[in-house]
Amino acid sequence: MTDQPWPWPTGAATGIGSLPGTDIAEAQRMVLGELPALPHLPELPARGPGADLIGRTAGLLVELPVELYAARWRIAPRPGRDLRRARDLMERDLDQLAEQAEEYAGVIKIQAGGPFTLAASVELPIGGRMVRDPGAVRDLTGSLAEGLRRHVAEVTRRLPRASVLLQLDEPSLPAVLAGRVPTESGFGTYRAVEPGVAGSLLRTVIEAAGVPTVVHCCAPDVPLEVIRSAGAVGVALDVSLVTDLDPLGEAIDAGLGLLAGAAPTRPPAQGRTPTSAEVADRVRQLWDRLGFPRRRLAEQVVVTPACGLATATGRYARAVLTACRDAGRRLAEE
Repeated sequence: MTDQPWPWPTGAATGIGSLPGTDIAEAQRMVLGELPALPHLPELPARGPGADLIGRTAGLLVELPVELYAARWRIAPRPGRDLRRARDLMERDLDQLAEQAEEYAGVIKIQAGGPFTLAASVELPIGGRMVRDPGAVRDLTGSLAEGLRRHVAEVTRRLPRASVLLQLDEPSLPAVLAGRVPTESGFGTYRAVEPGVAGSLLRTVIEAAGVPTVVHCCAPDVPLEVIRSAGAVGVALDVSLVTDLDPLGEAIDAGLGLLAGAAPTRPPAQGRTPTSAEVADRVRQLWDRLGFPRRRLAEQVVVTPACGLATATGRYARAVLTACRDAGRRLAEE
């Protein structure tokens, strides 16, 4: 690593994670071709249970087996076919990555659900989400921490010349902190998790993974201080949802990297793909509003789509990744 304080090359672009379709070989070829500076391990939720964010991450848990019950993931008494399927899909994806990126020597990004999104989604055997039980959340965090440590080691073994950047997907984190996760009946919500507790448990996962980690949250109220206090090197967010500039400005000023979601995940009404100039403008405008010098932009910021691209067409997804890549290059040339 050079003196560069952020673990990605200047002018980089990457994807958030999910892509359309069911062909992992084709998805990985697209990512490696369109995002050469910072490729990511694609996720293809269209393949079904176990390829979704929750099932894929639950497959990484250690000594905490899961199963599908009434289309929801829950803790199981023993490993079964649902868990086997999730693990088989991941194994296939990593084998395919090793085949296609064998000589890759840059940074590769991998994604997994964070502990609080998992706790807000996975159910206890007796019913109710894990987030209702602080002890269960701690057990889940420990299991995920060990699972991600092993997962990072597996990626490193397959791509020995590459370095790993981990992304924790935490779309439910704001709801967990605000006590907005609904109970099964829909008439109540689970008790809020204290920010200090959330930061500490996130830190447990990040430290166990042992690689630079960014936290992705595509909600309007991203808890930047919790993410920064947990030891993340960056935050991934949708720039169109940023309304309060001060917290983001403070986090960036303190050294937090920004994965700026600046390309829409679906085409606008007229169906036109965003150009790289438009994507670069969105990033530049936010940076200028925050009041930071342009010379830092391309180093501290990575250009990304606003969120995952699972619901896009294959053609639109490729066009968005291309626009993000070229936008990153534009910003680096200024």
